[in-house]
Amino acid sequence: MREMPDAVREAVDRTVESTVGSARLTRERAQDAVDEIVRGAEAGLRESRRAVGKRVRDALEDARPATQEDVRELRSDLRAIARRLEAIEQRLPAKRGRAASSKGSAKGAQRTSTAKRSATAKRTSGSKRTSAAKRSTAAKRTTRSQRST
Repeated sequence: MREMPDAVREAVDRTVESTVGSARLTRERAQDAVDEIVRGAEAGLRESRRAVGKRVRDALEDARPATQEDVRELRSDLRAIARRLEAIEQRLPAKRGRAASSKGSAKGAQRTSTAKRSATAKRTSGSKRTSAAKRSTAAKRTTRSQRST
């Protein structure tokens, strides 16, 4: 009868040893998994910090006041647009007699809008306008005043 309890004891010992070994492996695997999660979180945090820093720098760049160079570039662009507009206006056919006035207020509003744009372009272009452009403007004024009479 003694043999039976010894056999049971050996079986229990083997089971406990295998369970302890398996628990040790499970603990190591769990620790590896936790370490991997922590590394991923740290990498994500670093990336988030970089992204936030970039957004802050971009926002500050957008909010900064215009420099003298920025203003010079804008003026130059505006002058170029004014020249292009004037060239387009010169290529448009002149409106004649009753047909132009019968179009109604839409054409009058368009003329006013064009005159406003032209006036804005004249103010921004300053004294650098060519004499041809000045003659063209004077001719347009004369034509307009003749139409209104």
